[in-house]
Amino acid sequence: MLERIRNFALIAHIDHGKSTLADRILELTGVIPPGTKVEQVLDDMELEREHGVTIKLTPVRINYKGYILNLIDTPGHVDFSYEVSRSLAACEGALLIVDATQGVEAQTVAHTNVALNHNLEIIPILNKIDLPQADPERVKNEIEEMLAIDTSDAILCSAKEGWGVEEVLEAIIERIPPPKGEPEAPLRALIFDSHFDPYLGVIVYVRLFDGRLRKGMKIKMMGREEDEIFEVTQVGVFVPKMKEIEELQAGEVGYFAAGIRNVRSAQTGDTVTEAERPAKEPVPGFRPAKPMVFCGLYPAEGTNYEDLREALEKLRLNDAALTFQEESSPALGIGFHCGFLGLFHMQIIQERLEREFNLHIVATAPSVKYRVKLTQGEVLEIDNPAKFPPPQMIESIEEPFVETTIIVPSDFIGGIMELCKERRGELISMDFPTAKRVILRYEMPLSEIMYDFFDQLKSRSKGFASFDYDFKGYKPEDLVKVDILLNGVAVDALSFIAHREKAYRKARLLVDKLKEEIPRQLFEVRIQAAIGSKVIASQSIKPLRKDVLAKCYGGDVTRKKKLLEKQKEGKKRLKMVGKVEVPQEAFLSLLRIEKKD
Repeated sequence: MLERIRNFALIAHIDHGKSTLADRILELTGVIPPGTKVEQVLDDMELEREHGVTIKLTPVRINYKGYILNLIDTPGHVDFSYEVSRSLAACEGALLIVDATQGVEAQTVAHTNVALNHNLEIIPILNKIDLPQADPERVKNEIEEMLAIDTSDAILCSAKEGWGVEEVLEAIIERIPPPKGEPEAPLRALIFDSHFDPYLGVIVYVRLFDGRLRKGMKIKMMGREEDEIFEVTQVGVFVPKMKEIEELQAGEVGYFAAGIRNVRSAQTGDTVTEAERPAKEPVPGFRPAKPMVFCGLYPAEGTNYEDLREALEKLRLNDAALTFQEESSPALGIGFHCGFLGLFHMQIIQERLEREFNLHIVATAPSVKYRVKLTQGEVLEIDNPAKFPPPQMIESIEEPFVETTIIVPSDFIGGIMELCKERRGELISMDFPTAKRVILRYEMPLSEIMYDFFDQLKSRSKGFASFDYDFKGYKPEDLVKVDILLNGVAVDALSFIAHREKAYRKARLLVDKLKEEIPRQLFEVRIQAAIGSKVIASQSIKPLRKDVLAKCYGGDVTRKKKLLEKQKEGKKRLKMVGKVEVPQEAFLSLLRIEKKD
């Protein structure tokens, strides 16, 4: 049985034709009818089709010439690299798809390195050879020089036209090794994904390394401290829709349901084993995701707090990179402080909350996790500017740095290097794998690439640059916390951390923007930006003026003075007890300022 199984993933940079090749493979093997009008069959989320990227990994089982081929389609965007690592942990091989017109890109390098770390068999495929600008020989040389992968047996194909797809399938059978495992050994199954079904509970996606999984079996999770035991109610495979079968054996990919209602009971990366005959050790080599970007998500209506919690728990079930914990803000009420792999990941989660769960949410400006060393020696890890200690208690602040890999045509080197310098980047190396392309490696703060760095990169390279990054560590920098005060009261949701050299300009821009966004009140509103007790930027919004003299058609001037004095006294009292009304748009001002910076 194991000799007839092949488990493989598709890895590629964005828009190199990965999902289109998956469509052709499914058509050729009869999984979907030929000429199916819906493109990107495995990208079944509306957001995936809108953004033109794969967001979720998708497994599908294919029967071809007596072999069982388990294909796992993976994302290409840098923010979903964790999805790629989960896919590769369940495979023995990978199809490395490279656009024959574009060549090797940054994400191509990143995904290939992950696949090599998993000791997978890699089959290079040059796609889009039907285009007139395709240059297969140049791209082969790039793959060999930049990835150290032999391309003598690389497959030339056009996923759009269907050329070379049969050769791809034959290569999968011949070159990817069958899985190893013992069908009669105790059950060991890696959870690599899951989703929630309102009738069946948690649907767990698994790759079996040892043993068998069948209906009625009692199972437990090896990573859970609580000794919860579940009875399997359904076992099946993806074809690509879920199809129930009798059992899964070692080497196979499929799913099971066991009436699991608590989403925390089936964590991605955990190992499933039999309760009565447990395995000695879990499946090794699976690393949990580490969030890099943090922001607060609050329900626009306070009564939707529980709905937001339930929605986040369901999203975390099939997106293990999402983290969240409860927090409260004087300005926004009770919400959640959430962690994401990147800004695009954060954007997708927000859109899924609004579309799939019909929630209206307010998001605070994103931030990263800082290390703050206090004067008494204690080191704190802080991912929310509101939790920063007072300046007099801080000895030093360290911020996260990443090593970026930028691949760009040599014509655009000047503009890209200028952009990196503006974002406090330090050049590590510059390599020329070919005469017309350059690989730039920079070390720069994560906070500097969070917002519009990718957009600027594409703009300055006319869309030809590709980008990837890896976390490097923490470095001390001259950072300050800037508080925003409205009539002397600090608004936590608007505070931010910035390098001292950039803090004054950002504070001035934000204060000016808030003056436009906050509506006039019946009393004067003072908007101030402060570092500690020092105010560095200030604006004021003049109060609304009610015409109290409108009812005076004449008479003595003392009567008018009396009315004006009465209004003045009333405004003093308003100022003492009045609360400033802050619209939701004001909380997005910081994000807009960062994009301009």
